[in-house]
Amino acid sequence: MKGQIIDYDTTVPIAFATITYNNKTIASDWEGKFTLEIKDDNKPILFSYKGYHDKTYYKTVGAPFLLMKMVNNNTLKDKEIYSENEVNLIIKKVIDNKPKNQPEKALNTFEYKNYEHLLVSANPDSISNKIDTIYKKSLFGKTKIKLDSTNYKLKNLVENQHIYQTEKVNLIQFNNKGTKETIIASRMAGFKKPLYEYLGLNLVSYSLYNNELDILETPIRNPISSYGRKLYVFKIIDTVKIQNRTVYRIYFQPKKLNSNKLRGLLYVDAENFGIAKAFYRIYGIININATYTFNYLKEHQLWFPEKRKFIVVKGNNSEDLKLFGGTIKFNSSLEGIKKDASDQLYLKLESIPYDIKINKLVAFKIPSIKIDVPEVSMSKPDSYWNSLKKDSLDSRKIRTYTNLDSLSVAENIEQKLFLGRKIFNGYLPVNIVDLDLKSLIKYNNYEGFRLGIGGVTNNKLSEKYKISFNVAYGFKDEKFKFLISPSYLVSKETNTWITASYADDLSEIGQIQFATQPRRFKIYDPRPINISTFYNYKTFSSFIESKYIPKTDAYFGIARSEILPLFYYNFVSNGYLYTNFNITTAQFAIQWNPFSGYMQTPNGRLEIEKKFPKFSLQLTKSFANVVGSDFDFTKVDFKISHEIPYLSGQNTSFLLQSGFAFGDVPLTHLYSIAPNNLNRETLFRRITFAGKNSFETMFFNEFFSSKYVAFHVKHTFNKVKLAYKIKPLISVVTRMAWGNLDNQEKHVGFQYKTLEKGFFESGVEANQIFKGFGLTFFMRYGPNAIPKFEDNFALKLSYVLDFGF
Repeated sequence: MKGQIIDYDTTVPIAFATITYNNKTIASDWEGKFTLEIKDDNKPILFSYKGYHDKTYYKTVGAPFLLMKMVNNNTLKDKEIYSENEVNLIIKKVIDNKPKNQPEKALNTFEYKNYEHLLVSANPDSISNKIDTIYKKSLFGKTKIKLDSTNYKLKNLVENQHIYQTEKVNLIQFNNKGTKETIIASRMAGFKKPLYEYLGLNLVSYSLYNNELDILETPIRNPISSYGRKLYVFKIIDTVKIQNRTVYRIYFQPKKLNSNKLRGLLYVDAENFGIAKAFYRIYGIININATYTFNYLKEHQLWFPEKRKFIVVKGNNSEDLKLFGGTIKFNSSLEGIKKDASDQLYLKLESIPYDIKINKLVAFKIPSIKIDVPEVSMSKPDSYWNSLKKDSLDSRKIRTYTNLDSLSVAENIEQKLFLGRKIFNGYLPVNIVDLDLKSLIKYNNYEGFRLGIGGVTNNKLSEKYKISFNVAYGFKDEKFKFLISPSYLVSKETNTWITASYADDLSEIGQIQFATQPRRFKIYDPRPINISTFYNYKTFSSFIESKYIPKTDAYFGIARSEILPLFYYNFVSNGYLYTNFNITTAQFAIQWNPFSGYMQTPNGRLEIEKKFPKFSLQLTKSFANVVGSDFDFTKVDFKISHEIPYLSGQNTSFLLQSGFAFGDVPLTHLYSIAPNNLNRETLFRRITFAGKNSFETMFFNEFFSSKYVAFHVKHTFNKVKLAYKIKPLISVVTRMAWGNLDNQEKHVGFQYKTLEKGFFESGVEANQIFKGFGLTFFMRYGPNAIPKFEDNFALKLSYVLDFGF
């Protein structure tokens, strides 16, 4: 009899469960599977495991595969199990001996080449070639008969080729400055040149000794980390021989029985306590199988990576797994359950080190750049790939490149991807100009409808120069606005540009803008729609932008502006009453992403591994009596953003932002802290579009501050299926802010409040309910709550445009 033992609630396999039959005891393997010889004597089979209720089963000879589901013992405290002392001591020695066994700590230098092959495929034998008949009823009750040939077509496809594949060869180098990856060669089926985004993917960790393991771009807590024994329970299975060395075979799993977290087998060297082999599994929305093998280097007395194998299949969730901007369906690992053809697909990644050099001279430039991609690596001939022979002969592999390359040319896939990237950033390429889609049409209460045209010249005109421009007309204020901004590329390698600019346009008062903030394209910009308080600025400026300092975006500029408030407001300074004024400023801004990974490409530096936290600092100084400037003031702005992704697909994000303004600062340049609510009588009359990181219950122009601090926290769950095609993305959000305003007597003619007592709001966002549209609901509370209870609520529309890139 064959079978598998799983947890009743989570469907996670129960490893090394005890199976007793006819006075004989065996154990399931580490995937919960077992094979048992039985007789037709109707004797019971007893299944038992610590933390679960025993289960008795009477088996009939010749019956099909058994799927045994065991139930947690709810009386067990916190549903947790614990390790025995003996195995705890072994794991402690593994942790204590990491400096002797981790190559990055035990060796002075090393380097090796690494061949990596990723494919999406299926086993043709697992797919039926049957054409199914589907019966559907029409609107009037008549039965329609349709033929479904999906299985038949998929089987024919995977018999001939893989669904998708890509390869790369990289050079991994380590010295006292850190670890560096250089791409030697790469190719992707369907593309003349590989995508930089793929080359930067970190699907699986190279090292098993770090406190976190990267799996599918998500950090997982390592069982042999400094806190691993608090999270996992360990069990010695037996001892075996690997390369004539005795190793302990140790199973680990989460302490909490109902957890879908990492579990697996560690093969621990009994002498030096290094990892000689490892198997990892994660069961959940997707099931992940990772296998690491090592080779023992006698001269250096450590285990060095030999091969990594990584397989992803569909888990216990009905949702598809999205990868590379497309949708791939994966089958469940549980046996004996009928699956559709598309559920048989799997993703497999193999990584094989070779040409290993230990403690030789290793040198590389700019260690903070994680990956280098030379131009020559993008176009290696077939003869180079044929010479590698790192994998077994696979006739489907060759046909995959041929067929997908032909498909890419026929469907013009690369051009569509190029166009999609441009649109994603808000531009539409038209010959030598990329038109700015944000500038075409806008609306606000001062200008009414605003029509315009803007853009920037592209590489077809010049790779060294570009000119940004914008011309717009407001139908309500009946005035033109414009911008002209030529730029010169100083360094392609560091993305360094020098720019001069002149602008005559409008700006919202009290805005908080960081010069290093990346451009975000929105089909609509909801906040200006409901704003009436703007000021006109006529600004000459010159600035430089660069990524010269590793892991940063830096900006420095000087500007001279004529400011005219377009609402009733006077500013008192040095005994004078100003209705308009001039400001000369110098500004320095920097965004530092210390944990992100960067790639040096022929087109410049790219942030390919976006990790958090990220830090932004901006200093602005206005100089009185310089080129006619009226005021002397200083502003310091600071921001920290952080995100925690989970393998389940959920996400928690934090934002801490503050600003301090000193000196003679007019209201136009103070802080209004991103309000986004209309001051109208009823809830439904206040409905508008929700913003990002804006206070949805705070009225426009309600509060102003010269010093403030704001904190936002947001947790986003997985999509919830409510009905057919209705799967909203649910988030819970809390925001709060404190502030005060110095020299309030200097601001005349404008009514506002201050934030000494703080502002608080919480709410729920249901985004992407249907066709990208959603709803958000927020409540205001605390010292600044409004006496009329219903005025503390805000209901907003949201819209998310998913390009699928």
